[in-house]
Amino acid sequence: MTKKYYAVKKGRQPGIYTSWPACQQMVSGFPGAVYRSFANRAEAISWLRSNQLPQHNNEQLQLNLAEQPFIQQPAGAADHAAILLYTDGGSRNHGNRRGQHVKSNDKAAWAYLIERRGQQYTGTDGEFGATNNKMELTALLTALQTISAHGWQDEAISATLDSHYVLDPITKGWLYGWQRRGWKTAAGKPVANKELWQELLKILPQFPHLHFAWTKGHAANLGNNTVDELLNTTMDTMGE
Repeated sequence: MTKKYYAVKKGRQPGIYTSWPACQQMVSGFPGAVYRSFANRAEAISWLRSNQLPQHNNEQLQLNLAEQPFIQQPAGAADHAAILLYTDGGSRNHGNRRGQHVKSNDKAAWAYLIERRGQQYTGTDGEFGATNNKMELTALLTALQTISAHGWQDEAISATLDSHYVLDPITKGWLYGWQRRGWKTAAGKPVANKELWQELLKILPQFPHLHFAWTKGHAANLGNNTVDELLNTTMDTMGE
């Protein structure tokens, strides 16, 4: 496998990293993280030392997003995709009723599976006191960050999720309305997990051939079942 170098310009600790897991620790969940992968150290250092950070015009960003093909999954898109992506999130509560707050000792986890050229790449992690929705969103964001860090963002990608919480704001355009209203819902309430949605809004334009599809959870989709098993294994290993 070709060695890559990861330059973090804006993150927990800017610098050059020689593995994606090390880089990921510096950028995952960091607001406005700026990073890139390079084929050699010299290019990574040159980019890191440059003073220019990417600037985005919010109106143009919104227009670009609206024009992206990931808005809807064309029939048979997965058959022609270079990358198959599956993400999932979950949580376990202690008898909480619907609508109640998550308890601080409730286990939660996320996982992703990336299939590319016969190779599989997975990631998973857990968190106490997080909601299922936060884990679903974290799974997709982390997977896209991983794909981007490897320089695969221009390839055709078919992403399959079982979460309408994540899919609907992307495929129905709610994200753009939230942004226009200052991250308020149509009902005027603050958007939950705002920081994660903002990070997703920044990264989505990097993927010109990204398509989304929904699948029923805990059913016959092998990729979805795999990420479900991964996150449940993570929760099994979390201490009380």
